[in-house]
Amino acid sequence: MLSKAQISLIASLQHKKFRNQHSLFVVEGIKSVMEFVHSTYKIQKIYATADAATKLGKIPQNIKLEELNEVELGKISQLKNPQGALALVELPITGTFNPVELSGKHSLVLDDVQDPGNLGTIIRTAEWFGITHIICSIGTVDCYNPKVVQATMGSLSRVQIHYLDIEGFLAQQKLPVFGALLNGNSIYETDFQQEGLILMGNEGNGIRESLLPRIDAAVTIPRIGKAESLNVAIATTLFCSELARQQLRKD
Repeated sequence: MLSKAQISLIASLQHKKFRNQHSLFVVEGIKSVMEFVHSTYKIQKIYATADAATKLGKIPQNIKLEELNEVELGKISQLKNPQGALALVELPITGTFNPVELSGKHSLVLDDVQDPGNLGTIIRTAEWFGITHIICSIGTVDCYNPKVVQATMGSLSRVQIHYLDIEGFLAQQKLPVFGALLNGNSIYETDFQQEGLILMGNEGNGIRESLLPRIDAAVTIPRIGKAESLNVAIATTLFCSELARQQLRKD
């Protein structure tokens, strides 16, 4: 039976302050929970209904599993329609990021992306297209925000997210930086080479002015209609798709 302390703890993890304080975040849904079980993340505990527990399959012995009824699960779920299972996952220990890891590949750099759904979709898209690293500005929404985690559908367990001072980071980079701007060379006429950084801007303000001198190639998605801008997650998807198309053509 759930205690008031357990309910209070899980509810508090909606907020970054308490996620950091307890070094925990929440993952919901059978598929997403299993993705994290089979990843390098450490699972502290799983709460699941009896039906969901059978669908989770064999859980490692070091992971605690507590069965709840649907009413109890509803008390700790942050979803309108709970999905049978909820896991408490430990935040990874933040190590020293080595930019050498980005050599020979393309990575995303996000400048203050604010919407959790957008970030979650970007992470999921990155994994689909084989991008393993995303560099986020300090002002970008926390990737362990429950709405972000939910939107990634498990991809967060395999894509490495780094939060850095991106101005300093880009100033020290030797990799080419491709900036997504309204005025630039067409994405379909740009040679993205074999490696580089794809810089995507904030939903409302785009790429901040102080980063513009760090961009080696301004790139735009050709506009045919009259819309003023594209959603950043959709724009990122188009960039990732074009990167993949060029890479497949070269291979």
